[in-house]
Amino acid sequence: MERINVIKPWIGAEEAAAASAAIESGWIAQGPKVAEFEFRFAEMVNAQYAVAVSNCTTALHLALIVAGLGPGDDVIVPSFSFIATTNAPVYVGARPVFADVELSHGNLSVATIQAALTPSTRAVILVHQGGQPADVDAIRAFCDPRGIVVIEDAACAAGSRYKDGPVGSASTIAAWSFHPRKLVTTGEGGMITTDNAEWAARAKRLREHGMSVSAADRHKSTLPTAEEYLELGFNYRMTDVQAAIGIVQLRRLPEMLARRREIVAQYQRAFADVAGVRCVADPSFGQSNFQSFWIELDDRFPLDRESLLEHLANHNISARRGIMAAHHQPPYRHNVGQPLPNTDQLTNRSLILPVYHQMTEAEIRHVINAVRAAAGQAAA
Repeated sequence: MERINVIKPWIGAEEAAAASAAIESGWIAQGPKVAEFEFRFAEMVNAQYAVAVSNCTTALHLALIVAGLGPGDDVIVPSFSFIATTNAPVYVGARPVFADVELSHGNLSVATIQAALTPSTRAVILVHQGGQPADVDAIRAFCDPRGIVVIEDAACAAGSRYKDGPVGSASTIAAWSFHPRKLVTTGEGGMITTDNAEWAARAKRLREHGMSVSAADRHKSTLPTAEEYLELGFNYRMTDVQAAIGIVQLRRLPEMLARRREIVAQYQRAFADVAGVRCVADPSFGQSNFQSFWIELDDRFPLDRESLLEHLANHNISARRGIMAAHHQPPYRHNVGQPLPNTDQLTNRSLILPVYHQMTEAEIRHVINAVRAAAGQAAA
């Protein structure tokens, strides 16, 4: 059997044709396809406004700026996340303050946020880790009366559900990723969604160097426009080529979600009787897109996490260590204000198994049986 990767983008002839059409149109940079992608994405997540950008890190950066964060402010973040979540507050001169996460779903909760509060807390970056929806309403009910803005890092969460709607529909402001490890990919790319018209308009200016007139509007005009640069901005734009791919990807999303959840259900059934293995599962308040499906090992499992990864690699299965902990990384080791036991446990004991739309039944069985063999269990 060929190597089974941890994820594989579902991208093909339709995306190639859409990208080719964008190139042939003459709109290679940000233009009408970006505007269409923004409209369709906002519609999907029930947001009033969407602003396409170059990646999710730049989306987080702009979200913090438009929300008014800066020097002297503390921003509560989970260490249990890709390091961009922690870096973004530093970009605006704020201080990231680490909070622990809940073991069951790997996300912040009211309790873990409360334990990390400081007199200077002005924002929380709430990550929907691996596509697991966080309990936004409960956290907003705690933060809003205190004047703490909740910025959602929804990098992994396209297609995830929170209560009766999509993740993003209850957001003050959210940042999204279209990296190839996400369900919807444009190669690189990101999005900001919000219901705040002023924030959306400012984010659109800031992504284009702070220009008073967008590049698309300049190119539409026969007469040269006299733009102004209203504030210090950035070059955080998405291209029409990327957006054209993203529009096709949005059409694929329902089928991707259904298939991923089928695969995860097979894993969950197959490992239910394996001592020492806990599978991540939907929380009571939502449904995951399972962008990452992780298992956590305890002392009953015969192998430690590193040994299981090696065992799977020997069976041509490319699994991954669980979500990183930013407080273990050199720039932030000095910044840990409280113990983070759940973060440490999940980071050190979890691993991510392959899940992607194109997985065959034979490949799924191969992964299942490799894990069961490592546990001394018969094939499923």
